[in-house]
Amino acid sequence: MKLKEVESGFSIIAEEEFSLSGKALAELIQATLAKGAGFRLKVKGFSMFPFIRDGDVITISNLPDSSMNFGRISAFFDSQTGKLVMHRIVGKNNGGYLIKGDNTFKADRLICKENILGYVNRIERNNKAVFLSLGWERLLIAFFSKTRVLYLVTRLSRLLPLSIRNALKSII
Repeated sequence: MKLKEVESGFSIIAEEEFSLSGKALAELIQATLAKGAGFRLKVKGFSMFPFIRDGDVITISNLPDSSMNFGRISAFFDSQTGKLVMHRIVGKNNGGYLIKGDNTFKADRLICKENILGYVNRIERNNKAVFLSLGWERLLIAFFSKTRVLYLVTRLSRLLPLSIRNALKSII
């Protein structure tokens, strides 16, 4: 591995692919964010489809108190599954945050603020930045995620002919 200095801190360049356990990765992210740098990683999974796709590279940044609001995609360590998770904040209750994947039927349990590592502030797909809704539209996306509309739309979209699905992929 090589360290490469970049504008906002350091980036780890691995000549070979490697993986860390969820807990070790969460600790590495915490240490990086504590130094004021962002943390970039390639994601696996489909729980945030269509906004984050399998293989996208995301940047996680510190989560200022003012950023703990609906629609933000947050990163947290799930001690029950032992995995690092990036899901959207869709609610708040009794000091905890209800977090849910856009492409999952059920929400995660309430997550304490202390367990949230940071938030996703950049998504890259095929070496190009992807628009990340940080304006008012994230509230609408959070609502559709919470009410399972996004989940149902992604499931129903599988019924569309392949040519239409490919056209939609180029738009989203």
